[in-house]
Amino acid sequence: MPTSFPQLPDWKHIHLPSTDSTMTRVKELSPDEIPIEGFLLITTDHQTAGHGQVNTHWEAAAGKNLLFSFAFRPQGMAANRQFLLSEALSLSVAEALTPLVGECRVKWPNDVYWHDRKICGMLLDHVLCGSAIGITRTGVGVNVNQPHFEGDAPNPVSVRQILGHDVDRDALLADILSRFSRHLSLLRSGGGDALHRQYMHTLYRNEGYHPFRDASGHPFEARIADISPMGMLTLAERNGNQRTFAFKEVSFVLPPTPSDDSKDND
Repeated sequence: MPTSFPQLPDWKHIHLPSTDSTMTRVKELSPDEIPIEGFLLITTDHQTAGHGQVNTHWEAAAGKNLLFSFAFRPQGMAANRQFLLSEALSLSVAEALTPLVGECRVKWPNDVYWHDRKICGMLLDHVLCGSAIGITRTGVGVNVNQPHFEGDAPNPVSVRQILGHDVDRDALLADILSRFSRHLSLLRSGGGDALHRQYMHTLYRNEGYHPFRDASGHPFEARIADISPMGMLTLAERNGNQRTFAFKEVSFVLPPTPSDDSKDND
């Protein structure tokens, strides 16, 4: 992993060979360590305590994947529009992966999927300053060169499993960061509506009716009707009834994952 990305001068980079979690490390930064302009990026080759939403375990073999966090100051982003930053980051990953493996989509709120398989997960955390976001901290895990998965995650997939060979992790990371810089510039120039339309267009299962399950375990069919600036998901059932959910209040019902459909040649 390079110590800097010459093509991305706004990104200050700290690389840790191993750490418990890059998200933990970035949360330990004092406000004075986070630049007024630009980004502070922390990468690692190995996480001993990586986690996803609601502290679910994130499996990642050492030296095989992209594991990174970064902190920045959104500057002028209202707290009640914070989900636009999640949209910007998930779009950046999906757009960078699509030329490599074919179409990737964003599964609400911000997982990235290849077909019905999860190829990336991420977390965003915001420090508010009045009614605005003062600092945003992110944690991202992209399954890149992992040949197989040992844990009980239901549907992981890696770039290597799709293609049958390793790819350049550094080049992929630089592409993701470059795309995020451009999306953030769009937001800062008032392009939030355009970014949101792009996010909605890229959503996993954004057309037609699909099976869901609410927090009580009740299954139902619905289509995605809207997503609010705070990230609330509105689903429309076939009878016209609309229901709105926060994170973890509803889940997609996914098809069974084949036991081994990778193209790995090892």
